[in-house]
Amino acid sequence: MSTVEAQDPAAFEVACAVRSLGDGTLTADLRQEWSIGHHPHGGFLLSLIAKAAVAVLAEHGDPAAEPLVVSAEFLRPPAIGPVLLRTDLRKVGRRATVVAVRLEQRGRSCVEATVTAGRLPIRRPEWTDLNPMPAEPPPRAIPLGGDTAEGAFNLAKGCDVRLDPATAGYLTGRTGDPPRLRLWVRPRHGLPDPYFVLLAGDINPPVVFNLGRFGWAPTVQLTAMLRARPATGWLRVQVECRSMHESWFDSDATVIDSAGRLVCQARQLALAPAP
Repeated sequence: MSTVEAQDPAAFEVACAVRSLGDGTLTADLRQEWSIGHHPHGGFLLSLIAKAAVAVLAEHGDPAAEPLVVSAEFLRPPAIGPVLLRTDLRKVGRRATVVAVRLEQRGRSCVEATVTAGRLPIRRPEWTDLNPMPAEPPPRAIPLGGDTAEGAFNLAKGCDVRLDPATAGYLTGRTGDPPRLRLWVRPRHGLPDPYFVLLAGDINPPVVFNLGRFGWAPTVQLTAMLRARPATGWLRVQVECRSMHESWFDSDATVIDSAGRLVCQARQLALAPAP
């Protein structure tokens, strides 16, 4: 990362930096550039929690640890500003180590998560089944940024996000399209890494926009599985919903890198905005 990028608060690596206070406690700053409106982005919080867990493992003598799974319960939305991350090393294993992480602000727990860490695979997969999608966004892909249906998409300052208009009927006023979206994303500064991939698994507008449900859709539970380190270039994101029952809906995201490899699977349960 260049000197300019290192000083840019919109740079992902700068924004998700954590600082150790010792005894498994760390601090971080939630920045406006990585929020949706006034709410810190859920995928960004997952990245920050994974960073905290890996930083603590490095302090315990495992500097090569990488996040494999992050599973988080969103108890209440934190505000933009400083947060405290408390960690608890729950299991140390040869293949998998488990760290509990609690993100606190003003004495209240906001997000509680479990991070499973180990070594990401480096060999080619023996079997894979992925839906085809262009490696790069076509010219008709729509950049996300500024004021959108879900509020101010502040993440556009730090990452380039393009939406496939063929999957986003809500953009033209249709409300009966299936709740499925296709997107492309890459950081504006630096290269994608496993932490940015966690962000990519939650980068999409809520899929229920296609059903006419506009507004903030708070995540209740989000679990992301990292499958490989991403190659340089665009990340392809496919998102779909299996069912919406009353206010509850699920959202499954598949993230594929520029080399065509599955790098992340993310599933969440969220609350849909009122009709």
